[in-house]
Amino acid sequence: MSDNFLPDKDWEEAEYRARVLAELPTQLTQGDVDWAMRQLDISRSTLFRLVKLFREDGRTSALLPDTRGPKPGMQPLNPAVEEIVSRHFKDFFATRRKPTRTRFWREVTADCRAQGLAPPSIRRLGRWLKKHDQAKLVARREGKDKAERRYLATPGVLIANNPLDIVQIDHTKADVTVVDPVTRRPLGRPTLTVAIDVNTRMVLGFHLSLEPPSLLTVALCLTHVVMDKSHWLAARGIGTDWPARGIPNAIYVDNGAEFHALAFERACSEYQIDLRHRPLGTPRYGGHIERLIGTMMGAVHLLPGSHFSNIFERGDLDAEAEAVMTLNELETWLALEITGSYHARVHSALETTPAAAWAAQANEARLRMPTDPRQFLVDFLPSEQRVLQRDGLHLFHIRYWADELRWLMGRGSRKFTLKYDPRDLSRIFVLTENGIIEVRPADLTRPAITLWEHRAARRALREAGRRSVDEDLIFSTVQEQRDLVDTAMRQTKATRRHQARRAHLEPRLMIDVTPDTVERNTLPEPEGEGSPFLSHPGFKVEEWYDDD
Repeated sequence: MSDNFLPDKDWEEAEYRARVLAELPTQLTQGDVDWAMRQLDISRSTLFRLVKLFREDGRTSALLPDTRGPKPGMQPLNPAVEEIVSRHFKDFFATRRKPTRTRFWREVTADCRAQGLAPPSIRRLGRWLKKHDQAKLVARREGKDKAERRYLATPGVLIANNPLDIVQIDHTKADVTVVDPVTRRPLGRPTLTVAIDVNTRMVLGFHLSLEPPSLLTVALCLTHVVMDKSHWLAARGIGTDWPARGIPNAIYVDNGAEFHALAFERACSEYQIDLRHRPLGTPRYGGHIERLIGTMMGAVHLLPGSHFSNIFERGDLDAEAEAVMTLNELETWLALEITGSYHARVHSALETTPAAAWAAQANEARLRMPTDPRQFLVDFLPSEQRVLQRDGLHLFHIRYWADELRWLMGRGSRKFTLKYDPRDLSRIFVLTENGIIEVRPADLTRPAITLWEHRAARRALREAGRRSVDEDLIFSTVQEQRDLVDTAMRQTKATRRHQARRAHLEPRLMIDVTPDTVERNTLPEPEGEGSPFLSHPGFKVEEWYDDD
């Protein structure tokens, strides 16, 4: 039908749709989508379908209302034939068996002839199929993902107008094995938690750990995101610049348990961070961070000890035998890769470098910084609720006390929120109306232990038949386990030195009998490790605690 013969109301509606869609920006925000849906009184899926049609065709007629019924030049099917066609379409053609159109036509023809009906031609059947929603048809035949990749318009799903408007965070197992800094034996593949700014594509921060993803790794990554990284870089001997910092306005994460933790949700609310979880089954919502992780792992594949992406790329390479980098060395290498390489390369979507994009826009955006960096980290740490008893607070079978707790006595059964760092149970943080109270074990002679050491000690005691566990038993068991590890390490070192001496004294099958000069076999000095809590990147000791 020519446009001249269209009903006026249909054409007027198409013109109105065109005016509304023409006002939409190239990259849609959620606000743009909601506004257009209200203006046109249509669903979200219909809006995206019209946007796709209008931008591909460019003509007003592409937006004409979908008129139901037979198209010009096509007469309706006999009702009995229509019933047969519809039944075979639902039960046979629109299924995962994906039969061809010819097979579909044969099934319809057979049933029509069995009932004495004239079957439609294969071309007629083809025109009948075109009346149906092709996206829904592909979804039924090939799956939702295939249909969305082909038909779903997703312009501007994540649009950030300024730095820190949207930050994506995710975890991945690094494709490289790290070694112990003392024994140089392989320890395993660390977990990388990383954050990216969608607007500038800047890597805002990361955290590397041998622990699985948890609320702690997220907290440390976010603390790295917001902090000024100049001290952190200087401590690692890195001369490149990393200007990205500030509290995000919105964080997009997946559906991991750590991102649904109440402590994480409350902390985000505390700092006015809009927490968004990726819808299930929609990997496109995490595209920026997934591509960044792919880029970083591609660089990691050049390191000794790399596992590569799969067994076909790795071949017969023994990654653990090739491993040479410690966790700290890998952390420094990643920081150099990010600041000296990734930030300095032109990004195809930006047509400039992430560093240049940040420099151009960060001054215009109002960067929010935490007034107290320690408070920010503590707010994101795991937490437990406990009642303050007369002898102090009890957490993980350890009694904690501080003189400041006296002022909180007499509040009945009120439970206080206790924040703790699993890497160091020698201090916890009590949240009160007047701020944080730092509390230590009542017995100040207790060494700093980790939550993992604590759990290992409790398992050992249970296996030994001890039903009741007290504080003394836990700390004594941890100390015994540490002594056992130290003894094993000393024996290993002694064995290696002895083997090296024997290898030096054994006769060599060489033509040249001139004695060789053999260097003494020495092991590298242990890397200095401070308190796990105090060694968090970017914080000076004097900024955190007063020495007792």
